[in-house]
Amino acid sequence: MEKLWFITNPGSGSTNKAKCDALEAVFEERGLSLVGRTEFPAEEIPKGAALTRKKVDTVVLFAGDGTINAALSALATWKGSFLILPGGTMNLLAKKLHATLDPKEIIHLAQDEETRIALPYVKAGEHRGFVGLILGPATAWFRAREAARKGAIKKLFVAAHVAWNRTFGGSGIRIDGVPGLKQRYQAVFVRPEEGELHVAAVDARDWGSIVQLGWESLTGDWVAARAVSESLTDRLSAKGNKPVLALFDGEPVSLDPGRAIEAGMSRKAFIATREDLG
Repeated sequence: MEKLWFITNPGSGSTNKAKCDALEAVFEERGLSLVGRTEFPAEEIPKGAALTRKKVDTVVLFAGDGTINAALSALATWKGSFLILPGGTMNLLAKKLHATLDPKEIIHLAQDEETRIALPYVKAGEHRGFVGLILGPATAWFRAREAARKGAIKKLFVAAHVAWNRTFGGSGIRIDGVPGLKQRYQAVFVRPEEGELHVAAVDARDWGSIVQLGWESLTGDWVAARAVSESLTDRLSAKGNKPVLALFDGEPVSLDPGRAIEAGMSRKAFIATREDLG
Protein backbone atom coordinates (compact mmCIF):
# COMPACT_ATOMS: atom_id res chain seq x y z
CA MET A 1 0.00 0.00 0.00
CA GLU A 2 1.86 3.05 -1.32
CA LYS A 3 -0.17 5.11 -3.80
CA LEU A 4 -3.71 5.84 -2.64
CA TRP A 5 -6.98 7.18 -3.99
CA PHE A 6 -9.28 8.33 -1.17
CA ILE A 7 -13.06 7.97 -1.66
CA THR A 8 -15.23 9.57 1.01
CA ASN A 9 -18.79 10.64 1.64
CA PRO A 10 -18.66 13.51 4.17
CA GLY A 11 -22.42 13.26 4.67
CA SER A 12 -22.71 9.57 5.52
CA GLY A 13 -22.72 7.83 8.87
CA SER A 14 -19.95 9.00 11.17
CA THR A 15 -17.89 10.90 8.59
CA ASN A 16 -17.46 14.62 8.02
CA LYS A 17 -14.96 16.79 6.18
CA ALA A 18 -12.80 17.36 9.27
CA LYS A 19 -12.44 13.61 9.85
CA CYS A 20 -11.61 13.05 6.17
CA ASP A 21 -8.94 15.76 6.30
CA ALA A 22 -7.51 14.21 9.49
CA LEU A 23 -7.09 10.86 7.73
CA GLU A 24 -5.27 12.57 4.86
CA ALA A 25 -2.84 13.88 7.48
CA VAL A 26 -2.32 10.28 8.65
CA PHE A 27 -1.48 9.23 5.08
CA GLU A 28 1.16 11.97 4.94
CA GLU A 29 2.50 11.06 8.38
CA ARG A 30 2.94 7.44 7.28
CA GLY A 31 4.69 8.41 4.07
CA LEU A 32 1.83 7.27 1.85
CA SER A 33 1.25 9.07 -1.44
CA LEU A 34 -2.28 10.44 -1.90
CA VAL A 35 -2.79 10.53 -5.66
CA GLY A 36 -6.37 11.79 -5.57
CA ARG A 37 -9.60 12.18 -3.61
CA THR A 38 -13.26 11.76 -4.51
CA GLU A 39 -16.14 13.16 -2.45
CA PHE A 40 -19.10 10.99 -3.39
CA PRO A 41 -21.83 11.60 -4.54
CA ALA A 42 -20.89 15.17 -5.48
CA GLU A 43 -18.02 13.77 -7.56
CA GLU A 44 -17.99 10.69 -9.75
CA ILE A 45 -16.05 7.61 -8.75
CA PRO A 46 -12.90 7.40 -10.90
CA LYS A 47 -12.58 4.85 -13.67
CA GLY A 48 -10.35 1.85 -13.08
CA ALA A 49 -8.30 2.72 -16.17
CA ALA A 50 -7.59 6.18 -14.76
CA LEU A 51 -6.42 4.70 -11.45
CA THR A 52 -4.12 2.33 -13.30
CA ARG A 53 -2.62 5.15 -15.39
CA LYS A 54 -1.88 7.07 -12.20
CA LYS A 55 -0.28 3.92 -10.70
CA VAL A 56 -2.73 3.80 -7.80
CA ASP A 57 -2.38 0.51 -5.92
CA THR A 58 -5.03 1.02 -3.20
CA VAL A 59 -8.43 2.70 -3.02
CA VAL A 60 -9.24 3.76 0.54
CA LEU A 61 -12.97 3.93 1.30
CA PHE A 62 -14.16 6.01 4.27
CA ALA A 63 -17.94 6.05 4.01
CA GLY A 64 -21.13 4.12 4.69
CA ASP A 65 -22.13 0.79 3.17
CA GLY A 66 -24.04 2.40 0.27
CA THR A 67 -21.08 4.50 -0.89
CA ILE A 68 -18.72 1.55 -0.47
CA ASN A 69 -21.06 -0.57 -2.58
CA ALA A 70 -21.15 2.09 -5.32
CA ALA A 71 -17.35 2.26 -5.42
CA LEU A 72 -16.84 -1.51 -5.41
CA SER A 73 -19.40 -1.93 -8.19
CA ALA A 74 -17.82 0.83 -10.31
CA LEU A 75 -14.34 -0.65 -9.82
CA ALA A 76 -15.30 -4.33 -10.08
CA THR A 77 -12.76 -5.04 -12.85
CA TRP A 78 -9.95 -2.86 -11.49
CA LYS A 79 -6.93 -4.92 -10.36
CA GLY A 80 -5.86 -2.92 -7.29
CA SER A 81 -6.65 -3.35 -3.59
CA PHE A 82 -9.30 -1.83 -1.32
CA LEU A 83 -8.93 -0.63 2.26
CA ILE A 84 -12.30 -0.19 3.94
CA LEU A 85 -12.46 2.19 6.89
CA PRO A 86 -15.51 2.46 9.20
CA GLY A 87 -17.31 5.63 8.13
CA GLY A 88 -20.97 4.62 8.28
CA THR A 89 -23.61 3.53 10.78
CA MET A 90 -23.28 -0.25 10.74
CA ASN A 91 -19.75 -0.70 9.31
CA LEU A 92 -20.33 -4.42 8.76
CA LEU A 93 -17.61 -4.80 6.13
CA ALA A 94 -15.06 -2.97 8.27
CA LYS A 95 -15.91 -5.24 11.20
CA LYS A 96 -15.41 -8.28 9.00
CA LEU A 97 -11.95 -7.10 7.90
CA HIS A 98 -10.52 -5.39 11.00
CA ALA A 99 -10.31 -6.05 14.74
CA THR A 100 -10.50 -2.32 15.52
CA LEU A 101 -12.88 0.39 14.32
CA ASP A 102 -10.35 3.20 14.76
CA PRO A 103 -9.63 4.40 11.19
CA LYS A 104 -6.19 5.75 12.09
CA GLU A 105 -5.13 2.48 13.71
CA ILE A 106 -6.41 0.52 10.72
CA ILE A 107 -4.24 2.63 8.39
CA HIS A 108 -1.20 1.97 10.58
CA LEU A 109 -1.86 -1.77 10.60
CA ALA A 110 -2.66 -1.91 6.88
CA GLN A 111 0.41 -0.07 5.62
CA ASP A 112 2.61 -3.17 5.61
CA GLU A 113 -0.19 -5.74 5.58
CA GLU A 114 -0.01 -8.25 2.74
CA THR A 115 -3.21 -10.15 3.54
CA ARG A 116 -5.86 -9.84 0.84
CA ILE A 117 -9.15 -11.67 1.14
CA ALA A 118 -12.17 -12.23 -1.09
CA LEU A 119 -15.65 -11.18 0.04
CA PRO A 120 -18.97 -12.88 -0.77
CA TYR A 121 -21.80 -10.84 -2.24
CA VAL A 122 -25.41 -11.09 -3.35
CA LYS A 123 -25.85 -10.44 -7.07
CA ALA A 124 -28.78 -9.80 -9.38
CA GLY A 125 -27.70 -8.87 -12.87
CA GLU A 126 -25.21 -6.01 -12.60
CA HIS A 127 -26.15 -5.22 -9.00
CA ARG A 128 -24.09 -6.34 -6.00
CA GLY A 129 -24.67 -6.34 -2.26
CA PHE A 130 -21.66 -7.02 -0.03
CA VAL A 131 -23.58 -6.49 3.21
CA GLY A 132 -26.90 -7.82 2.00
CA LEU A 133 -30.13 -7.43 0.07
CA ILE A 134 -33.64 -6.59 1.29
CA LEU A 135 -36.84 -7.40 -0.60
CA GLY A 136 -40.50 -6.83 0.14
CA PRO A 137 -42.85 -4.00 1.17
CA ALA A 138 -40.58 -2.99 4.07
CA THR A 139 -38.04 -1.64 1.57
CA ALA A 140 -40.25 1.49 1.54
CA TRP A 141 -38.66 2.43 4.88
CA PHE A 142 -35.49 3.56 3.08
CA ARG A 143 -37.21 6.88 2.24
CA ALA A 144 -37.90 7.47 5.93
CA ARG A 145 -34.28 6.58 6.71
CA GLU A 146 -32.97 9.12 4.21
CA ALA A 147 -35.28 11.82 5.57
CA ALA A 148 -34.08 11.06 9.10
CA ARG A 149 -30.44 11.36 8.01
CA LYS A 150 -31.14 14.76 6.46
CA GLY A 151 -33.10 16.01 9.45
CA ALA A 152 -36.22 16.53 7.28
CA ILE A 153 -38.76 15.92 10.02
CA LYS A 154 -41.89 16.57 7.93
CA LYS A 155 -40.71 14.28 5.14
CA LEU A 156 -39.74 11.69 7.74
CA PHE A 157 -43.26 11.46 9.13
CA VAL A 158 -44.82 11.32 5.65
CA ALA A 159 -42.37 8.64 4.48
CA ALA A 160 -42.79 6.63 7.69
CA HIS A 161 -46.60 6.73 7.30
CA VAL A 162 -46.37 5.45 3.70
CA ALA A 163 -43.82 2.77 4.69
CA TRP A 164 -45.98 1.61 7.59
CA ASN A 165 -49.02 1.20 5.34
CA ARG A 166 -47.06 -0.68 2.70
CA THR A 167 -45.32 -2.91 5.21
CA PHE A 168 -48.30 -3.89 7.33
CA GLY A 169 -51.26 -3.18 5.07
CA GLY A 170 -50.11 -4.91 1.88
CA SER A 171 -50.06 -8.50 0.79
CA GLY A 172 -46.33 -9.05 1.18
CA ILE A 173 -43.80 -10.71 -1.12
CA ARG A 174 -43.47 -14.38 -2.07
CA ILE A 175 -40.10 -15.98 -2.76
CA ASP A 176 -39.19 -18.82 -5.11
CA GLY A 177 -36.15 -21.09 -4.65
CA VAL A 178 -35.86 -21.06 -0.84
CA PRO A 179 -36.85 -24.22 1.05
CA GLY A 180 -39.47 -23.61 3.72
CA LEU A 181 -40.52 -20.12 2.67
CA LYS A 182 -44.10 -20.54 1.48
CA GLN A 183 -45.88 -17.48 2.89
CA ARG A 184 -46.01 -13.81 1.96
CA TYR A 185 -43.51 -11.70 3.90
CA GLN A 186 -43.09 -8.03 4.81
CA ALA A 187 -39.34 -8.23 4.41
CA VAL A 188 -36.84 -10.78 3.13
CA PHE A 189 -33.22 -10.27 4.18
CA VAL A 190 -30.57 -11.97 2.05
CA ARG A 191 -27.04 -12.09 3.49
CA PRO A 192 -24.09 -13.35 1.41
CA GLU A 193 -21.99 -16.18 2.76
CA GLU A 194 -19.23 -18.12 1.06
CA GLY A 195 -20.89 -20.06 -1.74
CA GLU A 196 -24.47 -19.56 -0.53
CA LEU A 197 -27.09 -17.10 0.65
CA HIS A 198 -28.61 -16.88 4.12
CA VAL A 199 -32.27 -15.87 3.85
CA ALA A 200 -34.35 -14.52 6.74
CA ALA A 201 -38.02 -13.76 6.06
CA VAL A 202 -40.05 -11.53 8.39
CA ASP A 203 -43.79 -11.96 8.86
CA ALA A 204 -44.38 -9.14 11.35
CA ARG A 205 -47.93 -9.57 12.56
CA ASP A 206 -47.49 -9.09 16.30
CA TRP A 207 -46.88 -5.61 17.76
CA GLY A 208 -43.42 -6.51 19.09
CA SER A 209 -42.18 -7.46 15.64
CA ILE A 210 -43.83 -4.43 14.05
CA VAL A 211 -42.21 -1.95 16.45
CA GLN A 212 -38.81 -3.61 16.13
CA LEU A 213 -38.90 -3.76 12.34
CA GLY A 214 -39.88 -0.10 12.06
CA TRP A 215 -37.23 1.06 14.53
CA GLU A 216 -34.40 -1.02 13.07
CA SER A 217 -35.36 0.23 9.61
CA LEU A 218 -34.91 3.84 10.69
CA THR A 219 -31.66 3.29 12.61
CA GLY A 220 -30.12 1.32 9.74
CA ASP A 221 -29.55 -2.03 11.47
CA TRP A 222 -32.04 -4.06 9.43
CA VAL A 223 -30.08 -7.22 10.13
CA ALA A 224 -31.22 -7.04 13.76
CA ALA A 225 -34.91 -7.18 12.89
CA ARG A 226 -36.76 -10.26 14.15
CA ALA A 227 -36.80 -13.12 11.63
CA VAL A 228 -39.47 -15.77 11.80
CA SER A 229 -38.16 -18.03 9.02
CA GLU A 230 -34.58 -18.72 7.97
CA SER A 231 -33.02 -20.88 5.27
CA LEU A 232 -30.00 -21.29 2.99
CA THR A 233 -29.93 -21.33 -0.81
CA ASP A 234 -27.65 -20.45 -3.71
CA ARG A 235 -30.35 -18.90 -5.90
CA LEU A 236 -33.75 -17.27 -5.39
CA SER A 237 -36.18 -14.88 -7.03
CA ALA A 238 -39.30 -12.89 -6.19
CA LYS A 239 -42.54 -14.37 -7.48
CA GLY A 240 -44.91 -12.27 -9.56
CA ASN A 241 -44.98 -10.42 -12.87
CA LYS A 242 -44.15 -6.90 -11.66
CA PRO A 243 -40.80 -5.24 -10.88
CA VAL A 244 -39.83 -5.33 -7.22
CA LEU A 245 -37.94 -2.78 -5.14
CA ALA A 246 -34.74 -4.15 -3.64
CA LEU A 247 -32.16 -2.56 -1.35
CA PHE A 248 -28.56 -3.55 -2.11
CA ASP A 249 -26.49 -2.48 0.90
CA GLY A 250 -29.27 -0.03 1.64
CA GLU A 251 -29.46 1.48 -1.85
CA PRO A 252 -32.72 1.14 -3.87
CA VAL A 253 -32.82 -0.81 -7.13
CA SER A 254 -35.79 -1.96 -9.23
CA LEU A 255 -35.47 -5.63 -10.20
CA ASP A 256 -37.21 -7.12 -13.22
CA PRO A 257 -39.86 -9.79 -12.55
CA GLY A 258 -38.27 -13.17 -11.89
CA ARG A 259 -34.71 -11.78 -11.83
CA ALA A 260 -32.39 -14.43 -10.39
CA ILE A 261 -30.63 -13.50 -7.16
CA GLU A 262 -27.45 -15.51 -6.67
CA ALA A 263 -24.33 -15.87 -4.54
CA GLY A 264 -21.05 -14.44 -5.83
CA MET A 265 -17.46 -14.07 -4.67
CA SER A 266 -15.02 -11.24 -5.30
CA ARG A 267 -11.35 -11.66 -6.10
CA LYS A 268 -8.82 -11.35 -3.25
CA ALA A 269 -8.71 -7.56 -3.23
CA PHE A 270 -9.59 -6.48 0.32
CA ILE A 271 -6.90 -5.58 2.83
CA ALA A 272 -7.58 -7.40 6.11
CA THR A 273 -5.86 -6.57 9.38
CA ARG A 274 -7.56 -9.08 11.66
CA GLU A 275 -5.02 -11.65 12.80
CA ASP A 276 -7.42 -14.57 12.34
CA LEU A 277 -7.73 -13.71 8.61
CA GLY A 278 -3.99 -13.78 7.92
